[in-house]
Amino acid sequence: MSDTAISETETTDRPKRVDAMLVAGGKYHDINYARRELLSLIGEHEHVWTTVDSNYENTDALDNCSVLISYTCDVRPSEAAQAKIRDWVQGGGRWIALHGTNAALDLGTPNGVEAPRCFPTWAETLGSQFIAHPPIMPYTVETTAPDHWLVEGIGEFDTDDELYCMEYHDADALEPLLHTTWTGTARGFAEAEWTDNDRHLIQYLRPLGDGAVLYNTLGHCRGHWDMHPVVEYHATVERCSWEKPQYHELLRRAIRWGLGASA
Repeated sequence: MSDTAISETETTDRPKRVDAMLVAGGKYHDINYARRELLSLIGEHEHVWTTVDSNYENTDALDNCSVLISYTCDVRPSEAAQAKIRDWVQGGGRWIALHGTNAALDLGTPNGVEAPRCFPTWAETLGSQFIAHPPIMPYTVETTAPDHWLVEGIGEFDTDDELYCMEYHDADALEPLLHTTWTGTARGFAEAEWTDNDRHLIQYLRPLGDGAVLYNTLGHCRGHWDMHPVVEYHATVERCSWEKPQYHELLRRAIRWGLGASA
């Protein structure tokens, strides 16, 4: 046998390659930072081979993937991409959707920042659409389902992040995992008043067919030049929940879930 031949034992013992897709792109966030952090966490699993893109249109790459991970903001997929990704999830795919994946933003309107209902299929697949957030502030993340392995032992923790106020789709089908409580005014947004319901989901599962979406709203990040051309230079670098060990643990568990783990 040649030196380069692979023994039967080595072939049997080695892990099977898993294909993943990471979509990181969009506006008003330090996408490069989020992409690097997520690739580092995915890289803890040596058997995962990752395709990276900045939008959702390369849906053919999903055909061989078992997990999709997204960190985007105001990336609006075509109707064809929305339908393909929904079908992929229903067929058994697992989608880890982070932060602004469910956000469409129109800035500069007379009423403030608007959240156009421009991708109903997308929002219904994700289980939510971003509508507004109050200014970045400290708030407490609470565990809704303390016995679920994705959040078990994480405990209550404080973070300094964007608190997402969302419109939920198929709300009865969602499985809440983490939440926070807040009422008040989301200053600068067209739909600014949030006083009717003080409970906002931070992380939830959205079962869909044979697959599911795991959504986590945390993880805002912004560097000096990420608001261009709205603002030429943003004075403060924002890392928010990325600086919290609990967030990194949530992401690690999410990736394990995406790779098929059930506990």
